[in-house]
Amino acid sequence: MTKPPNTAKAAPAKAAPAKTAAAKAPAAKGATAKAPKAAKAEAPPKGTAVGKPKTGQKPNALQQPLQPSEALAAVVGEGAMPRGEVVSKVWEYIKAHKLQSPKDGRVIVADDKLRRVFGQDQATMFEMNKLLAQHLK
Repeated sequence: MTKPPNTAKAAPAKAAPAKTAAAKAPAAKGATAKAPKAAKAEAPPKGTAVGKPKTGQKPNALQQPLQPSEALAAVVGEGAMPRGEVVSKVWEYIKAHKLQSPKDGRVIVADDKLRRVFGQDQATMFEMNKLLAQHLK
């Protein structure tokens, strides 16, 4: 018994990028091999609040201030704040109270306050945003 012929087309092979003449020739002594790169604008340090949009621009979903529920406000504090700031404050709370599972850091073991927010004893970090969204208006 013979196999039917393969009708799938093979993907074309990608060509290697061509090298420039300057890359092939060795650099002369004392000459620099590459021109210095332009300095990039410094990014704000991690954990800082998301900035307000420029005047005349509509804030995106992460910048839109949302009001947390009473259960969530017990963890992150009172008052409206952007979604990104809420998530950052929840992570601060989790790390300050050592609520990550020692076996798997992706699992958050809820204490009494977080249990009211999550509605379960533990959640993964991937489920956390979905669970937090239910407490933001």
